[in-house]
Amino acid sequence: MPSPETTKLKVHLKLSITRLRNLQQKKVAVAKQQRRDLAAVMAQGKEQSARIRVENIIREDINVELLEILELYCELLLARIGLLDSRECDPGLEEAVKSLIYAAPRSEVKELQVLRAMFLHKYGKAFEQDAADNKDDKVNAKVVLKLGVTPPSEALVDRYLKEIARTYHVAWQGGEEDSDGEDEVSTHGHGGAGGGGGSGGGVGVPEVDADLPNTPAKDPLQIVNVALPSPTTENPRPRLHIPHEAIKNKGAALSGDPPRPKPEVAAAAAKNGSEDDNSFEAIMARFEKLKRG
Repeated sequence: MPSPETTKLKVHLKLSITRLRNLQQKKVAVAKQQRRDLAAVMAQGKEQSARIRVENIIREDINVELLEILELYCELLLARIGLLDSRECDPGLEEAVKSLIYAAPRSEVKELQVLRAMFLHKYGKAFEQDAADNKDDKVNAKVVLKLGVTPPSEALVDRYLKEIARTYHVAWQGGEEDSDGEDEVSTHGHGGAGGGGGSGGGVGVPEVDADLPNTPAKDPLQIVNVALPSPTTENPRPRLHIPHEAIKNKGAALSGDPPRPKPEVAAAAAKNGSEDDNSFEAIMARFEKLKRG
Protein backbone atom coordinates (compact mmCIF):
# COMPACT_ATOMS: atom_id res chain seq x y z
CA MET A 1 0.00 0.00 0.00
CA PRO A 2 1.43 3.41 -0.96
CA SER A 3 2.44 5.78 1.79
CA PRO A 4 0.39 8.94 2.52
CA GLU A 5 3.21 10.99 0.98
CA THR A 6 3.03 8.98 -2.25
CA THR A 7 -0.76 9.27 -2.31
CA LYS A 8 -0.47 13.05 -2.00
CA LEU A 9 2.11 13.08 -4.79
CA LYS A 10 -0.28 11.09 -6.98
CA VAL A 11 -3.03 13.67 -6.47
CA HIS A 12 -0.73 16.55 -7.41
CA LEU A 13 0.53 14.70 -10.49
CA LYS A 14 -3.07 14.38 -11.70
CA LEU A 15 -3.68 18.08 -11.03
CA SER A 16 -0.51 18.98 -12.94
CA ILE A 17 -1.54 16.86 -15.93
CA THR A 18 -4.94 18.54 -16.08
CA ARG A 19 -3.42 22.01 -15.75
CA LEU A 20 -0.75 21.34 -18.40
CA ARG A 21 -3.31 19.95 -20.83
CA ASN A 22 -5.72 22.87 -20.40
CA LEU A 23 -2.91 25.38 -20.82
CA GLN A 24 -1.82 23.73 -24.05
CA GLN A 25 -5.34 23.94 -25.47
CA LYS A 26 -5.62 27.60 -24.48
CA LYS A 27 -2.28 28.50 -26.06
CA VAL A 28 -3.12 26.66 -29.27
CA ALA A 29 -6.41 28.55 -29.61
CA VAL A 30 -4.61 31.87 -29.09
CA ALA A 31 -1.89 30.88 -31.58
CA LYS A 32 -4.46 30.22 -34.32
CA GLN A 33 -5.83 33.74 -33.94
CA GLN A 34 -2.29 35.13 -33.95
CA ARG A 35 -1.61 33.36 -37.23
CA ARG A 36 -4.71 34.86 -38.82
CA ASP A 37 -3.67 38.32 -37.67
CA LEU A 38 -0.15 37.77 -38.97
CA ALA A 39 -1.51 36.63 -42.34
CA ALA A 40 -3.41 39.93 -42.59
CA VAL A 41 -0.19 41.84 -41.87
CA MET A 42 1.65 39.82 -44.53
CA ALA A 43 -1.12 40.52 -47.05
CA GLN A 44 -0.45 44.23 -46.52
CA GLY A 45 3.21 43.71 -47.41
CA LYS A 46 4.54 44.72 -43.97
CA GLU A 47 7.49 42.34 -43.95
CA GLN A 48 9.41 43.82 -41.04
CA SER A 49 6.34 43.84 -38.81
CA ALA A 50 5.55 40.26 -39.83
CA ARG A 51 9.06 39.08 -38.92
CA ILE A 52 8.77 40.62 -35.47
CA ARG A 53 5.31 39.18 -34.82
CA VAL A 54 6.18 35.69 -35.99
CA GLU A 55 8.86 35.40 -33.31
CA ASN A 56 6.13 35.57 -30.67
CA ILE A 57 4.23 32.80 -32.45
CA ILE A 58 7.37 30.66 -32.53
CA ARG A 59 7.94 31.24 -28.82
CA GLU A 60 4.37 30.20 -28.01
CA ASP A 61 4.75 27.06 -30.12
CA ILE A 62 7.93 26.22 -28.21
CA ASN A 63 6.04 26.70 -24.93
CA VAL A 64 3.28 24.36 -26.09
CA GLU A 65 5.84 21.70 -26.99
CA LEU A 66 7.48 22.14 -23.58
CA LEU A 67 4.15 21.76 -21.79
CA GLU A 68 3.50 18.56 -23.71
CA ILE A 69 6.87 17.10 -22.65
CA LEU A 70 6.21 17.99 -19.01
CA GLU A 71 2.75 16.47 -19.25
CA LEU A 72 4.24 13.21 -20.54
CA TYR A 73 6.72 13.16 -17.65
CA CYS A 74 3.88 13.62 -15.15
CA GLU A 75 1.99 10.76 -16.80
CA LEU A 76 5.11 8.59 -16.61
CA LEU A 77 5.50 9.25 -12.88
CA LEU A 78 1.81 8.60 -12.34
CA ALA A 79 2.04 5.27 -14.16
CA ARG A 80 5.06 4.26 -12.03
CA ILE A 81 3.85 5.78 -8.79
CA GLY A 82 4.86 2.69 -6.84
CA LEU A 83 8.53 3.39 -7.55
CA LEU A 84 8.25 6.78 -5.83
CA ASP A 85 7.80 5.19 -2.40
CA SER A 86 11.56 4.82 -2.05
CA ARG A 87 13.69 7.55 -0.47
CA GLU A 88 16.14 7.17 -3.36
CA CYS A 89 15.08 8.24 -6.84
CA ASP A 90 14.73 5.28 -9.20
CA PRO A 91 17.23 5.57 -12.10
CA GLY A 92 14.42 5.02 -14.59
CA LEU A 93 12.54 8.03 -13.23
CA GLU A 94 15.50 10.33 -12.60
CA GLU A 95 15.22 12.16 -15.92
CA ALA A 96 11.50 12.79 -15.46
CA VAL A 97 11.87 13.98 -11.87
CA LYS A 98 14.85 16.24 -12.55
CA SER A 99 13.26 17.69 -15.69
CA LEU A 100 10.16 18.67 -13.71
CA ILE A 101 12.31 20.20 -10.95
CA TYR A 102 14.35 22.11 -13.54
CA ALA A 103 11.28 23.44 -15.38
CA ALA A 104 9.16 24.32 -12.33
CA PRO A 105 10.64 27.78 -11.49
CA ARG A 106 10.81 28.66 -15.19
CA SER A 107 7.22 27.67 -15.96
CA GLU A 108 3.91 29.45 -15.42
CA VAL A 109 2.33 26.24 -14.07
CA LYS A 110 2.03 26.62 -10.30
CA GLU A 111 1.30 22.93 -9.80
CA LEU A 112 4.86 22.14 -10.88
CA GLN A 113 6.15 24.26 -8.01
CA VAL A 114 4.20 22.05 -5.61
CA LEU A 115 5.72 18.94 -7.19
CA ARG A 116 9.18 20.46 -6.89
CA ALA A 117 8.66 21.11 -3.17
CA MET A 118 7.49 17.53 -2.67
CA PHE A 119 10.53 16.14 -4.50
CA LEU A 120 12.75 18.38 -2.38
CA HIS A 121 11.23 16.94 0.80
CA LYS A 122 11.49 13.36 -0.49
CA TYR A 123 14.98 13.32 -2.05
CA GLY A 124 16.78 16.11 -0.20
CA LYS A 125 18.28 19.52 -0.95
CA ALA A 126 21.37 18.19 -2.75
CA PHE A 127 19.26 16.23 -5.24
CA GLU A 128 16.98 19.21 -5.86
CA GLN A 129 19.92 21.59 -6.37
CA ASP A 130 21.64 19.24 -8.81
CA ALA A 131 18.43 19.06 -10.82
CA ALA A 132 17.87 22.84 -10.73
CA ASP A 133 21.41 23.45 -12.00
CA ASN A 134 21.43 20.38 -14.28
CA LYS A 135 24.87 19.48 -12.96
CA ASP A 136 24.79 15.86 -14.10
CA ASP A 137 22.99 16.53 -17.42
CA LYS A 138 20.04 14.37 -16.41
CA VAL A 139 17.50 16.97 -17.49
CA ASN A 140 16.02 16.28 -20.91
CA ALA A 141 18.00 18.27 -23.51
CA LYS A 142 14.77 19.38 -25.22
CA VAL A 143 13.48 20.82 -21.96
CA VAL A 144 16.70 22.81 -21.50
CA LEU A 145 16.57 24.02 -25.11
CA LYS A 146 12.92 25.06 -25.03
CA LEU A 147 13.43 26.96 -21.78
CA GLY A 148 16.31 28.92 -23.30
CA VAL A 149 16.08 32.54 -24.40
CA THR A 150 17.89 32.24 -27.73
CA PRO A 151 15.94 34.04 -30.47
CA PRO A 152 14.75 31.91 -33.41
CA SER A 153 17.05 31.63 -36.39
CA GLU A 154 16.41 33.57 -39.60
CA ALA A 155 15.78 30.29 -41.44
CA LEU A 156 13.09 29.24 -38.94
CA VAL A 157 11.40 32.64 -39.19
CA ASP A 158 11.34 32.30 -42.99
CA ARG A 159 9.86 28.80 -42.79
CA TYR A 160 7.11 29.97 -40.43
CA LEU A 161 6.21 32.93 -42.62
CA LYS A 162 6.19 30.69 -45.67
CA GLU A 163 3.87 28.12 -44.07
CA ILE A 164 1.49 30.77 -42.69
CA ALA A 165 1.32 32.39 -46.13
CA ARG A 166 0.63 29.00 -47.72
CA THR A 167 -2.12 28.20 -45.20
CA TYR A 168 -3.94 31.52 -45.53
CA HIS A 169 -3.29 31.94 -49.26
CA VAL A 170 -1.14 35.04 -48.98
CA ALA A 171 1.41 35.87 -51.68
CA TRP A 172 4.82 35.62 -50.03
CA GLN A 173 8.23 35.39 -51.67
CA GLY A 174 10.43 35.02 -48.57
CA GLY A 175 12.49 31.90 -47.78
CA GLU A 176 13.96 29.30 -50.05
CA GLU A 177 12.30 26.51 -51.98
CA ASP A 178 13.08 22.91 -51.07
CA SER A 179 14.13 20.68 -53.94
CA ASP A 180 15.58 17.24 -53.47
CA GLY A 181 14.39 15.34 -56.52
CA GLU A 182 11.50 13.60 -54.72
CA ASP A 183 7.74 14.13 -54.66
CA GLU A 184 6.37 15.41 -51.37
CA VAL A 185 3.19 15.35 -49.34
CA SER A 186 3.03 18.02 -46.66
CA THR A 187 0.66 19.19 -43.95
CA HIS A 188 0.10 22.68 -45.32
CA GLY A 189 -3.46 23.88 -45.25
CA HIS A 190 -4.13 22.40 -41.80
CA GLY A 191 -3.50 25.28 -39.42
CA GLY A 192 -0.12 26.78 -40.24
CA ALA A 193 3.35 26.15 -38.99
CA GLY A 194 4.39 25.13 -35.54
CA GLY A 195 2.36 23.98 -32.59
CA GLY A 196 3.27 20.87 -30.67
CA GLY A 197 1.75 17.48 -31.22
CA GLY A 198 -0.46 15.46 -28.92
CA SER A 199 -3.26 17.17 -27.05
CA GLY A 200 -1.76 20.60 -27.58
CA GLY A 201 -0.78 20.42 -31.24
CA GLY A 202 -1.27 23.61 -33.17
CA VAL A 203 -1.70 21.63 -36.38
CA GLY A 204 -3.63 18.38 -36.68
CA VAL A 205 -2.06 15.34 -38.31
CA PRO A 206 -3.96 14.91 -41.59
CA GLU A 207 -4.53 11.66 -43.41
CA VAL A 208 -3.41 12.37 -46.95
CA ASP A 209 -3.40 10.75 -50.35
CA ALA A 210 0.09 10.35 -51.74
CA ASP A 211 -1.30 11.46 -55.14
CA LEU A 212 0.33 8.78 -57.23
CA PRO A 213 -0.26 8.67 -61.00
CA ASN A 214 -2.84 6.34 -62.62
CA THR A 215 -4.41 5.48 -59.25
CA PRO A 216 -8.04 4.28 -59.44
CA ALA A 217 -10.28 5.68 -56.73
CA LYS A 218 -11.03 2.33 -55.07
CA ASP A 219 -7.98 0.30 -56.06
CA PRO A 220 -6.86 -1.93 -53.14
CA LEU A 221 -3.23 -1.16 -53.91
CA GLN A 222 -3.72 2.58 -53.64
CA ILE A 223 -1.47 4.29 -51.08
CA VAL A 224 -3.80 6.31 -48.86
CA ASN A 225 -4.16 7.41 -45.25
CA VAL A 226 -0.50 8.17 -44.67
CA ALA A 227 -0.23 9.69 -41.18
CA LEU A 228 2.39 12.42 -41.20
CA PRO A 229 4.17 13.52 -38.01
CA SER A 230 2.86 16.60 -36.23
CA PRO A 231 4.59 19.87 -37.14
CA THR A 232 7.01 21.20 -34.54
CA THR A 233 9.27 24.21 -34.24
CA GLU A 234 12.15 22.01 -35.41
CA ASN A 235 10.13 20.82 -38.43
CA PRO A 236 7.24 23.20 -39.22
CA ARG A 237 6.30 21.34 -42.41
CA PRO A 238 6.61 17.55 -42.14
CA ARG A 239 6.74 15.84 -45.51
CA LEU A 240 6.44 12.40 -47.00
CA HIS A 241 9.20 11.89 -49.55
CA ILE A 242 8.34 9.46 -52.33
CA PRO A 243 11.21 8.42 -54.64
CA HIS A 244 10.40 8.75 -58.33
CA GLU A 245 11.32 5.10 -58.90
CA ALA A 246 8.67 3.97 -56.41
CA ILE A 247 6.04 6.12 -58.14
CA LYS A 248 6.91 4.63 -61.54
CA ASN A 249 6.68 1.08 -60.22
CA LYS A 250 3.39 1.88 -58.46
CA GLY A 251 1.90 3.32 -61.64
CA ALA A 252 2.97 0.28 -63.66
CA ALA A 253 1.47 -2.12 -61.10
CA LEU A 254 -1.89 -0.32 -61.08
CA SER A 255 -2.11 -0.06 -64.89
CA GLY A 256 -1.44 -3.79 -65.34
CA ASP A 257 1.83 -3.29 -67.19
CA PRO A 258 4.87 -5.23 -65.98
CA PRO A 259 7.57 -3.05 -64.44
CA ARG A 260 10.38 -2.22 -66.80
CA PRO A 261 13.74 -3.65 -65.80
CA LYS A 262 16.64 -1.30 -65.25
CA PRO A 263 18.97 -0.92 -68.27
CA GLU A 264 21.76 -2.89 -66.62
CA VAL A 265 19.35 -5.74 -65.82
CA ALA A 266 18.05 -5.83 -69.37
CA ALA A 267 21.60 -5.83 -70.74
CA ALA A 268 22.58 -8.72 -68.49
CA ALA A 269 19.53 -10.70 -69.57
CA ALA A 270 20.31 -10.11 -73.22
CA LYS A 271 23.90 -11.21 -72.67
CA ASN A 272 22.81 -14.49 -71.08
CA GLY A 273 20.37 -15.18 -73.90
CA SER A 274 16.93 -13.68 -74.24
CA GLU A 275 15.46 -17.02 -75.32
CA ASP A 276 16.42 -18.72 -72.06
CA ASP A 277 13.33 -19.94 -70.18
CA ASN A 278 14.73 -18.44 -66.98
CA SER A 279 15.30 -14.98 -68.50
CA PHE A 280 13.33 -12.00 -67.23
CA GLU A 281 11.47 -11.53 -70.54
CA ALA A 282 10.47 -15.20 -70.68
CA ILE A 283 9.18 -15.17 -67.13
CA MET A 284 7.14 -12.03 -67.77
CA ALA A 285 5.75 -13.52 -70.99
CA ARG A 286 4.57 -16.64 -69.14
CA PHE A 287 3.08 -14.42 -66.43
CA GLU A 288 1.11 -12.44 -69.03
CA LYS A 289 -0.06 -15.68 -70.67
CA LEU A 290 -1.33 -17.00 -67.34
CA LYS A 291 -3.18 -13.75 -66.75
CA ARG A 292 -4.92 -13.98 -70.13
CA GLY A 293 -5.74 -17.65 -69.60
